[in-house]
Amino acid sequence: MIREQLYSCGGVVVNVAQASMDGPPMLLLHGVTRRWQDWLMTIPLLAPRWTIFALDFRGHGRSKFTSGYRVVDYATEVIAFLREHSRQPVVIVGHSLGAMVAAVAAAEVPDRVRAIAMVDPPFETLGSRRQETSWMSFFRGLQPFAGSSVPVSVIARELAEVRICGPKTPPVRLGDTRDGAALRFAARCLKQMDPGVFDSILDGSWLNGYDRREILSKVRCPALLLQGQESLGGMLTDADADEALGWMADCTRVRVPGVGHQIHWMQPETTYRLLTAFFESIEPL
Repeated sequence: MIREQLYSCGGVVVNVAQASMDGPPMLLLHGVTRRWQDWLMTIPLLAPRWTIFALDFRGHGRSKFTSGYRVVDYATEVIAFLREHSRQPVVIVGHSLGAMVAAVAAAEVPDRVRAIAMVDPPFETLGSRRQETSWMSFFRGLQPFAGSSVPVSVIARELAEVRICGPKTPPVRLGDTRDGAALRFAARCLKQMDPGVFDSILDGSWLNGYDRREILSKVRCPALLLQGQESLGGMLTDADADEALGWMADCTRVRVPGVGHQIHWMQPETTYRLLTAFFESIEPL
């Protein structure tokens, strides 16, 4: 059974789902525009071994709408949760935004984090290179639906018609890259999302205060870096992954072929296998 509870974390009320009551704690962090349910295909695989906590970031899901939607802002409630509500050090699995936040937590509260797994963090794909990709058109296409009162079915139909394009790529209909069920899930996530989440992404301030080299250099715990296939939509570039390997004290990089950015969503069993192999290599408390 999965139950949800609201926590006050550093002044922000966040929703946290918990599965299982046995085993060491694992914290799951979703990507921007999603919510904790993004991990539902992975949680049943992990719960027999771990006590699972899955958090809705501020402005997402059932967590409070607030101000401040930079990566470093999201990290504040995670760090507060670890300090105020975690009884023992955790392992953290983060996807995309969640991966970048996991690194901040490991750097800032190393006594509360045993190890981290970073699933396709975007890094400079949503920073200095953001205008070179199709991701800006993707987020602009999603923004009008955030916080909408329109039914999920209507939003899903309209999302299917959103055109995604880059400076050197022709427009692609979103409905031609995602199935109807995935579009409905995206629609539901957007209905529960603060429209302000998109502002810092689109105006280029999302990474303000996020010094990638400084943060990753301070991560001393073991780290797993999963990289999707860039040609299929993976956001972690080889250049960013190479730099992360050079800066982090103990980082294992695994390229996951045949899948883009949504590694855990499209290949949950592969994700489970990699996470299990990695976390079972960590020394017990």
